[in-house]
Order: sequence, then structure tokens, then C-alpha cells
Amino acid sequence: MSEPRVRDHLKKEDIWTIPNIISMFRIALIPFIIWVYCGVQNYTVAMILILVSGVSDIVDGKIARKFNMVSNFGKFLDPVADKMTQGSLIICLISRYKWMIALIIFFILKEAVMFLAGYIVFKNTDSVNSAKWHGKLSTVVLYFVMIILLLFTQIPEVYANILILICAGVMAMSLWLYLDFYYKLVKAKKCGK
Repeated sequence: MSEPRVRDHLKKEDIWTIPNIISMFRIALIPFIIWVYCGVQNYTVAMILILVSGVSDIVDGKIARKFNMVSNFGKFLDPVADKMTQGSLIICLISRYKWMIALIIFFILKEAVMFLAGYIVFKNTDSVNSAKWHGKLSTVVLYFVMIILLLFTQIPEVYANILILICAGVMAMSLWLYLDFYYKLVKAKKCGK
């Protein structure tokens, strides 16, 4: 089944849906998460805000699917909110774990490559594609690692580094699979399939 064409479906009513408003709320939470974690250093409140963001991420997807509010704008906004939240969590942990610097650099490069690849696919196929299983796995692993490191502040550095490496490995696998998927989409479009 082909994805809907963006130019045919991006309308005002597709932007101001409940799922998209929830995604916007998640983006608005990010400065508060960073401030509470890094500034106030109230880790309990920071964790509550992260959980609120995570639960709202699940809720917006369920609402979108159940009430037929899936939109191309939502397909773009939801992962943006995810990536901004994930990046903010990595930034919060940079002060405690030096390997986080490498992870944030890799994270930014990965997302830049994904954005560029997604743009190329959009220009060639006029479609926005939903997240794939490996992208969701990468998100789950990243959140799991970040939450472990946020909760267990006294974790030995060697264990923290192992978790960071696992996170980077899953991110690399997901990037590779997305690039392969995007390449096949563009190739199929150019071959007229």
C-alpha cells in the first residue's frame, strides 16, 4: 500500500489534531526536563516529566490510529518530538558520563542523515513514511538506557559505558536498515514500480 501524497493532504485541519497537539506538548516539556534535571537537580521531578512525555507519546499514537487522525504532519511531528526529547536526555547526562559526548555526536549525525534521506525520499516519491520496527526498537533502547542512567546515579562507569555502546549499536543498526529501505523506495520509484 502506498503512502498518501503530502501535497494532497497537508491541510490546516490535519495540523491541529489532538495527537499533534500532544506532540507539541511533548516538545514544550523539553526545556522543563533539562532545567529540572540540570538546573534544579531534582531527579524525581525530572523522571516524572520524562514519564509524562513517554506516556503522552504512546497516547498520541493510539488516539491517531483509533480516531483516524493519522496525518502526514503528525508523521513528521511525532518523530521530531521523540528525537528532541531523546537528545535532551543525552544532553542531561553528558555531565555525568563522558561517553555521552560521543553518543550525542553520533545521535545528531544519525538524525541529520535520516532527515536528508527522508527528504530525498519525499522529493522522489512525494510520501512520508511511518516509523519502522527498528526505529521503534532504537527509541525503546535509548529510553531504557537513559532511564537506567538517570535513576541509578551511582552506576559504575564501566556499566554505563556498556549501556551507551549498546544504545549506539542499536542506533547504527536502525540507521543502516532505514537507509536500505529508503534506497529501495527511491529505486523502485525511478524504475516505475
